[in-house]
Amino acid sequence: MKNSQHLKAYVQMHPDNKMAWYLLGKEYYKNGQFGKANYCYNQAGEVYEAFEHSKVPADMLQQYEEGLLQSARERQTSRLRKRRVLLALMLLLLLLIPAAVAPGVPQENAETPAGERVNDPPAALAAVTGEKQESPRDPESLDFTAVAADAAAGGQGLASLLQQTKTPSVTALLSMRRSGQWLLWHKGLPLAATLAKTGEGRVVYQSYDPAACECQPPDAADIKQQAGKWQKRQEELAVLWSAMRAYKSSKGALPGSVQDLVKPFPANVLGGVTPLMKEAFTPLREAAAGAEASPQPTPSPQPPSGPDTSSQGQGQTSGGHAATGGEAKPFFAAPLKIIVDKQKHRLAVTSGRIILRNYAVGLGGDKTPEGEFVIKDKVVNPNGRDNGEFGSRGMQLSDSNYAIHGTNEPDSIGKDESLGCIRMSRKDVEELFAMVPMGTAVQIGTGVLPEELVVPEERFPSDSPRDQTNPHKVYHWLH
Repeated sequence: MKNSQHLKAYVQMHPDNKMAWYLLGKEYYKNGQFGKANYCYNQAGEVYEAFEHSKVPADMLQQYEEGLLQSARERQTSRLRKRRVLLALMLLLLLLIPAAVAPGVPQENAETPAGERVNDPPAALAAVTGEKQESPRDPESLDFTAVAADAAAGGQGLASLLQQTKTPSVTALLSMRRSGQWLLWHKGLPLAATLAKTGEGRVVYQSYDPAACECQPPDAADIKQQAGKWQKRQEELAVLWSAMRAYKSSKGALPGSVQDLVKPFPANVLGGVTPLMKEAFTPLREAAAGAEASPQPTPSPQPPSGPDTSSQGQGQTSGGHAATGGEAKPFFAAPLKIIVDKQKHRLAVTSGRIILRNYAVGLGGDKTPEGEFVIKDKVVNPNGRDNGEFGSRGMQLSDSNYAIHGTNEPDSIGKDESLGCIRMSRKDVEELFAMVPMGTAVQIGTGVLPEELVVPEERFPSDSPRDQTNPHKVYHWLH
């Protein structure tokens, strides 16, 4: 399996190396992962044909593979060494730069009236020496954000947070793994580091990765527990925020109350709302109204696959002590979007460049259209049944005969057996129905998503909604 990981890293860096794809396929085949092996063999193309139908000495293949693996290992070691050097330089700068580098902190803390330098606070020394410190326990002083794992290790996330004038006394950075151009939002994101403002106005960076900081990090049990609650809240706020924006796009004004979002079919923007969504509706609506009233700066263009300084368009911190972090936008500021990959048989729920969910789906091959759509109808128990050909939920794609729906043929998931529609398992389609509002954009393409599933054990609340059936229509989707 270790060879597979190194070869996978190599082909990500060199996707045109067909021999590397072939060798990775052989590793997957040896490990019994035949689906992945076939995918790699397809990428290898003529190399697969040539080597499978010729008597190439095994030691020649082994020698070539060892060369690729050595190259991948050297690159990984080099990246780790660079990260450690960057981290050391960053910590040194935090100790040496005067307090004025932290926005909003007066400079008089940097020196005493007599000109005598103030001693570095113990916490700042601990960030360098690795001396164990107590983790912050006051939820009112703790905030959270999530960044790419390489950004957290390299200090890029730190730079963006230092620019915020209202950064709380302690901000915890959770790390998201990168997969190509995407960041993966798994439940239980690892705690990468904390940023703490000291009484002297300094900002202390504490890594929680022993390998990166070469230290023994403080006990983080309390922070990790709060981080799990923060992640759950941010998903619910993302759904509410997207629903409010979809309502505004359709009706021309923001919803007046949360009940405007859960009306009977066909006005059911959402399948339902949680207690947190009810509590957060008013402050989020005020934030949305304030954002519309204020002129928005034009963002600088960035290539989709470029490095993330925070989370590719999110960049919000959201406190563990308040539903919405005051009047700030939720962490997932970009509206939710559905992306379907016909090659990988995957359907993802995304916000910006972050994947919140990545499901396995059944498709229809060339019969499944590519292009841009929107969710037009959201119906519970299409044609009056929860176990029929469309399952318990259906979401029509624009004014077409295609839909995202459940199925009574669960074995067809991952295959091309439909007449063009997108089939999902019952749990998956019910969660999707609950998460994406009416009017959500849907993009269908090829080769755009990672193969890795992002499906938590604890699902988004998706109880069966009332008054969201449609007894007046018989659906004839191309299932």
